[in-house]
Amino acid sequence: MNATASVSARPVQSPSPTDRTRLWAAVAAFLFVPAAVATGILTLASERASRCVTYGEQCAPGLPGWLFGWSAGLGAVALLAALAAPAVRVRRAALAVQIFAEATALVVILSHA
Repeated sequence: MNATASVSARPVQSPSPTDRTRLWAAVAAFLFVPAAVATGILTLASERASRCVTYGEQCAPGLPGWLFGWSAGLGAVALLAALAAPAVRVRRAALAVQIFAEATALVVILSHA
């Protein structure tokens, strides 16, 4: 009996038919733009932000702008990973990172209210 013949290779796991991480990643990316616009409108509707825009008074700095840029960029990279990764675990992790990064970007917008 040949020893190499008895060693079988692990079967490649195909994604389950109910795995919808790619769909949810695309939905989250699609909804980020309207959510950012709505968050911006809510921010401008606050008394402090509207007073800052109108009169230049009570302008308090929010979270730094670079945090928005980095979180939006990280969300875009995570979206690409969630769409292109062959492994289900990697896609799920990328989707979680994408949602966290998009939420961070929205919090940066809200911090200026």
